[in-house]
Amino acid sequence: MSPDPVPPEPGFVMRVHRVRAEFVVAACDAELLGRDLPVGTAGRTVKVTPEFYGERRVSGDELLWALRRATIANLLGARTLRLAQEGGFVDPQGAGELGGIPHAEIFAMLG
Repeated sequence: MSPDPVPPEPGFVMRVHRVRAEFVVAACDAELLGRDLPVGTAGRTVKVTPEFYGERRVSGDELLWALRRATIANLLGARTLRLAQEGGFVDPQGAGELGGIPHAEIFAMLG
């Protein structure tokens, strides 16, 4: 009998959206896909969807490559934020939370 295969690391998922001249990177910790995150106190939620964040798993190197080119980024999850902080894209004090999950948005101000 063969041993059970080792499940892959949870990793990151990412989708690149091109909106006019913008290069929008949406990325999150893979295990967050499909979760409903509470927003505010009125019982509303926001769903973490593959339509926005993607379904394709990417490596940290690939995510950093995309962030270097992004004009806008939407990042969700502890691992995703840690990688963005280590890459110099997000200041630790510049991150917030969405439904209790670390979250940051980045906008490149081009002159």
